[in-house]
Amino acid sequence: MTTVIVPTEAAEQPVAPRPATRGRRRPPRAGAPVGGAGASLLLWGYAALALVPLLLMLSNSFRSNADLITDPLGLPTPPTTASYVEAWTTGNFATYFGNSLLVTVGAVLISTAVATMAAYAIARGRSRIFRWLEALFLSGLMLPIHLAILPIFYLFDGLGLIDSRLGLVLMYAASGVPFSIFVLTTFFRQLPEELEEAAALDGASPWQTFTRIMVPLVRPALATVAVFRFVPIWNDFLFPLVLLRNEEKYTLPVGLTNFFGENATNYSAVFAGLVITTIPLVVLFLVATKQIVAGLTAGMAK
Repeated sequence: MTTVIVPTEAAEQPVAPRPATRGRRRPPRAGAPVGGAGASLLLWGYAALALVPLLLMLSNSFRSNADLITDPLGLPTPPTTASYVEAWTTGNFATYFGNSLLVTVGAVLISTAVATMAAYAIARGRSRIFRWLEALFLSGLMLPIHLAILPIFYLFDGLGLIDSRLGLVLMYAASGVPFSIFVLTTFFRQLPEELEEAAALDGASPWQTFTRIMVPLVRPALATVAVFRFVPIWNDFLFPLVLLRNEEKYTLPVGLTNFFGENATNYSAVFAGLVITTIPLVVLFLVATKQIVAGLTAGMAK
């Protein structure tokens, strides 16, 4: 008996019409300016306008005082460094610069080291006490440190830290801990816990895991915290003015004010002092720009 298989044609399925592509927005091309050419042109114009005072300050610092009086907006032809020599030696800017560098770098190092360890403990802590500690540290962001100038003065007077650069370092370091913990805790929480488990299986101690694995992974955050703490400490005027007595211990902002009062008509030397005060900040941003951008944009993209 022969079985005949009769093929049956499948019923034709209706084909859904393609959605109209008219009016669909194309994705932006890679490298295209955000907001279009108009926004890009506006931002470049603003950047150029913001650079004008800095360029004018730099140009006038290489001119003689007589040239500045006769032609304030002229070019340094020929340029001279006499104003820098006068500011660095006669104006005692060498001492001021060293004091500012000592106070700022010391405060940033202490604050970052303490905040990194505290942030890691808070981010990995399971107990409720770590949540309370985090809230306690973050509450320090609500009170500007300059409002506590009177209690700080009486505290330092009782501890014998008035007119002490060490006291200034400790005060700046303590004031920067809340902000640093706020930033670093977020970064540590984004790191997977499997890294620590793998390190423990390999025989690493908790301290080795922290220093050799976790800290290098939050390097952009550390750079961001360091820069954002360096700038306000370097530019601070109030605390060195109130807590320091000896002129040999003054930082650059206070020393620059004294120098300006003594050389109110020596414009070229004043411009040179401003450039000396500004150069470390410019160098810092140029060196750490990549790390700062990586720290600020971390977590924005999957």
